[in-house]
Amino acid sequence: MEKIHPNCWNEHGELKTVMVCPPSSVDVPDQRTADYVGWEKPVNQEKAKENHEEMMRAMEDAGVKVIDYSKHLKDEVKDLNQQLINRVFVRDLACVYGKTVIPGDAGTTMRAPEYIHSHELFQSWFDEMTFCIQDNNRVKALENGDVFVLNRDTVFINTGLRSSIESIEALKGKIFQAGFTEIGIIDLPRTGETMHLDMNCNVAGENLLIAKSYMRLFPVQIVSDNGGRYVMMEEFIKRHGFDVLWTDEVKHTVADINFLNLDPETLLISTKANKKILNDHPFLKGKKLVEVDVSELEKGGGGIRCMTLPFERG
Repeated sequence: MEKIHPNCWNEHGELKTVMVCPPSSVDVPDQRTADYVGWEKPVNQEKAKENHEEMMRAMEDAGVKVIDYSKHLKDEVKDLNQQLINRVFVRDLACVYGKTVIPGDAGTTMRAPEYIHSHELFQSWFDEMTFCIQDNNRVKALENGDVFVLNRDTVFINTGLRSSIESIEALKGKIFQAGFTEIGIIDLPRTGETMHLDMNCNVAGENLLIAKSYMRLFPVQIVSDNGGRYVMMEEFIKRHGFDVLWTDEVKHTVADINFLNLDPETLLISTKANKKILNDHPFLKGKKLVEVDVSELEKGGGGIRCMTLPFERG
């Protein structure tokens, strides 16, 4: 495979390389089963695969190199991997902090095999300076839907349902070593609807964060080499050059807010997204919206951002 050069210092730069994984081969046949596995609704995986292919085509049409990691798995793990119903949600597996790939750690053992399979691949894709599989040995749950790389200085992390404060403590030295000087930590409600940070807010271009209104009530703990302090979320975000669009218009979390920046002027969004939100701020005027039907995939509780792991941005 052609060598990958991880490089992500923000959420909005031109997307050049992204990793994905197609849906599982195993259907979630009824609502009772969906409830047991933490999904919103039953899912027909054939329809889900059609959705996923449409999403990949949209990114490829935008000039993005799309890597399906399942094609590179060893034969001895392929059969198990294709039965893992959450494998499509690759965002959680790792995060690119600048030029360093730091592995995540599953917040539930149901997802543990995906992390092991992908991290073993990363060992062969990257040198040890870029990716060290031992980096998560002291981590106790860190799913990277809880992580935003805001800019060259700062990352924003949620310690909620699937990520722990102990994990951030274990990795903060590695994050600082990657070139960042500040970590903002928020602790959001531990519910299915607020599971990850990217189910509550998202970066929309170089200077705007869209967030559910309730988040303005939460303080952010700022951690740096110089110690720590607390500020309210709005102050934290604005200090880093972002305006905040607080909204109560999020009706379907993953469709409305779990979009992906293809470049500073283009968002990849669900056809079911509430576009009123994306017209509700001057910074959004003229923004190009590329729509894809991911409705069957969204029944699993994740959206476009959840299903994409950026490796390289311009």
